[in-house]
This record gives sequence, C-alpha cells and structure tokens, in this order.
Amino acid sequence: MPDAEPTTGAAVAAAERRPDLPALTGMRIFGALGVFLLHSLMLADPLKPAVPMSFFADRDIAVPVAHLVGKAGFIGVSFFFVLSGFVLAWSARPVLDRRAFIRRRLTKIFPNHVVLWIVTVVLVPAAVIGFWRPTANLLLLHAWVDDPKTFISVNSPSWSLCCELLFYVCFPFLIGPVRRIGESRLWAWAGAMLAGTVGIALINFFLVPDHPRSSLLPMAVPQQWFGYIFPLPRLFEFVLGMLLARLVIAGRWPAIRLWHAVALSVAGYVWTLYTPSPFDFIVAMIVPIAVLIPTAATADLAGGARFLRSRPMVWLGKISFAFYLCQGVVLFQGRLWLGGDRTYSAPVALGLWLTLFAATLLVGWLLFMVVEEPMMQRFSRRRARPAAVETPPAAAPAAAPAVTETAVAG
Repeated sequence: MPDAEPTTGAAVAAAERRPDLPALTGMRIFGALGVFLLHSLMLADPLKPAVPMSFFADRDIAVPVAHLVGKAGFIGVSFFFVLSGFVLAWSARPVLDRRAFIRRRLTKIFPNHVVLWIVTVVLVPAAVIGFWRPTANLLLLHAWVDDPKTFISVNSPSWSLCCELLFYVCFPFLIGPVRRIGESRLWAWAGAMLAGTVGIALINFFLVPDHPRSSLLPMAVPQQWFGYIFPLPRLFEFVLGMLLARLVIAGRWPAIRLWHAVALSVAGYVWTLYTPSPFDFIVAMIVPIAVLIPTAATADLAGGARFLRSRPMVWLGKISFAFYLCQGVVLFQGRLWLGGDRTYSAPVALGLWLTLFAATLLVGWLLFMVVEEPMMQRFSRRRARPAAVETPPAAAPAAAPAVTETAVAG
C-alpha cells in the first residue's frame, strides 16, 4: 500500500494539542528485535565465551549469520535512545512537573528491572559475582563502571537502563533550553549532536586504550565501555531525538516519504557491516536513524504508516521493553536447557531458535501484563489539570493506542 503524502508538520506547530503517534510505538519492536537477533545468533555466550550461543553446527551458516546480524543490536539500542528523546519532547507538558515526571519514568523501568534481577540471581548464579556488582546493577549504576564483570552483570541488557535513567534525570533540565532554541537554529543544533557522536568515536579510537581485547567484539574492552556502555556520551543521541521532535513540531522537517527513509536505513545497515569499530555501532547508522524517526512521525500525522499503526505492530511495540529486558534470562537460560553447548543441523537449529523467540515474546508479554502495565496504571497516572495548562491526551483509537511518554522504552 503506498505511503500517504508526507507532511512538513506545519499543522502540528499551530495545533493546541499534539496528535498521538502510534506508528512510533509500532517501530519499537524492530529495535528490540535487533538486539534479540544479535544475542540469539552470536557465536559465543558472553558469560562463557568458550560456549557457543548459535544453535547452528554448520560454520558456513553460523558465521555468516552472526556477521549479518552482528550490528543489529548496537543499532537497536541507538534507535531506542533517539526515539526516547523524540517521544519525551513530543509529549512533554508545557509546564513540566519534575517530580511527577521522574516518578513516572522510574515506575516505567524499575519494576521490570527488579523482577528480572531477582529471576536472574535465582536462575543464573554465574551472572552474579560478589556483592558490589549485583548491588550496582540493582541500583542501575553498573554501566558507570568500566569493568565488564560489572557492566554486564546479572541481567546483561539492563546496562542500557543506566543510560535511560540518566536521560530521565536530565530531561526536565534539558527540555526548557531545547524549547528556547530558535527554529532557524534547530538544524545547527541537531548537526552538533551528530558531530558529538562522531567526536566520541574519534576519542574512542585515538585516545582510549586498545587493550585488553574483547572476547566477543572486534574492539578493546575499554573502547566498548567508553563508546557504547558509558551513559554520558549517549546523551548526544537522546538530545538529538529531542531536537528532531522540535523540528517536526516547528514544521521544519522536510517532506520525505517513509519508504525513502526505510531504504536509507537498510543501506545504512549494509554500510555498518563493512565499517570498522568503534565507528560501526553508533556513527555509521545515526543519520539513517535520525531521518527515520521524524519521517515516520510525519507519515503518521498524515494518515500514512498504516503497517506501523496496525493493531499487531502496536501490540508488539507496547511489549517491546519487556521483550528486550527479559531476553538475557530467556536466551541464555533457554540455551542451557536446550542442549547447553550442543549445536545442531540447520532445520533443528532454526526450530530451536524459533522456540526461543516465541518463549522470549511470551515472557515479555507476561512481564508487561503482570508487572509493567499494572505498575504504570497504579503509580504513574497524571493528576487532572486545567485544560489551559496542559491539554489532556486524546483518546487512543481502538486499533492504535497512543504513543505517550509512558510508551517509551526504559
């Protein structure tokens, strides 16, 4: 089905209330899926590098597949960080209650995190080393430490929550200055954020020690931490997302068809496969990501992006945070239950991989239904406020729930 004509967003700039963007919710599953593909098809278990993670016994299949999806996880995380900045800036109140905002964001990330921390401690004791490391993980401080036994401790995907927590703490102090940037200077500021990601990669390449080497990634452990795990440099992506939202709100985003942005993203991903580290996991794809998100938003505003707005895609997007966060436990424990270090013929390996995918999706849905959604409904509801202060969110259409700040990945 052809895309609707893209809009420049001029109508949004003049509107009193901003429309919901269900297409952005639908897009979220692709970021989470990228991380799943990386983790489920990589050659070695990150906790036990000598143990294979891929089910495929045929190296002529396992190695090319691992290479093909090897950058998807990095890109998925970067996508989430930019998207978080975009959606939070899009949905932010005209007058932001900092305390209420932080409460809602902590309610979003901590319940899932704490539940999976407990499950991991019980089921995967190898991921728990000493007292300080699991404690730092529980408090979401572990990504600030450059020791791999710390920053991938307990439930390994939780390192990204340290970055999100930093974003949430900074957002109430960033949204005012971002809103005060003149419309004519928004593109320059967005370019500065892109330049910041390049600058971090250059510092990482020239100044950060290139040893010891990572057993899983084609880079040194210090470079992995500084350029990818360390929360502070990831602020460039988050603020970029905020600026992109301002460009759409101000009517400054150009008329780009969604399929053009998708094609650019596909080409960008192919480019990352041949880009050396440490330029591959953020820099090589940051421009396609920065084009895709606001283009999808403007397509949504124009009534397009129907696939992303569909009920199944929005459902997948809603559970994507839980799906992302539980995959460490499900994949690594499931791999142990499904043969440990054994590998299999291609048909059997594919069947086992699909089994793990279905199991991760199921556990993610259960986590969303039993933990995430009830906690959000209980503790993060906004208090009623006068319409003159902030327009209440519009009711979501039955087939496409709203994209609000509570829908952003932790």
